Amino acid sequence: MAHPDIPIHLGAIGPQMSTLAGECTRGVLTHPTNTAARYIREVMLGRIAQGARRAQRAGASAELVVAPLYATGRTAGEIRERREKCREQLAINLFTPQYWPTLELFGWRETGERLRQLVRENRRDLLSAQIHDEMLDVLVPTAGWDDLARVLRERFDGLASGICLPLPLDAADDPPSPG
Repeated sequence: MAHPDIPIHLGAIGPQMSTLAGECTRGVLTHPTNTAARYIREVMLGRIAQGARRAQRAGASAELVVAPLYATGRTAGEIRERREKCREQLAINLFTPQYWPTLELFGWRETGERLRQLVRENRRDLLSAQIHDEMLDVLVPTAGWDDLARVLRERFDGLASGICLPLPLDAADDPPSPG
């Protein structure tokens, strides 16, 4: 093989994948449901370190790249609209028990249970209403385009080595770099 040291990054949610990532990968990519700074600090980093110890890897075994949902825009109205889209996305994701560890850490397990019950009852129109504003504050970095980098840095500085964000949908939101 021409390049035998191909870096492997692994998406991880639960304890086994997070530990495996620490054991044998170059990096870990979080799921949007587990990007809360507290979850990373109290849960994710420990699992990655556990995997590194198991493999007798020194130091920080794997880079942590966060992939949060985020709400931004050029105006307060655009930011509110994007925040509501994030609320919908979280409601869709968080009815699945595999995504509940963050809910459990924050004492919100009953929200996951309600979401799951609503899906079973085919009442999907009520899902978003179960995601309260405090959850969005914890799980969804929110700022205008001009302030988003600062908000992300404050939230993830010292926890993550990188951030994975989708490109803006509107090219006007991706102006050329100064200089």
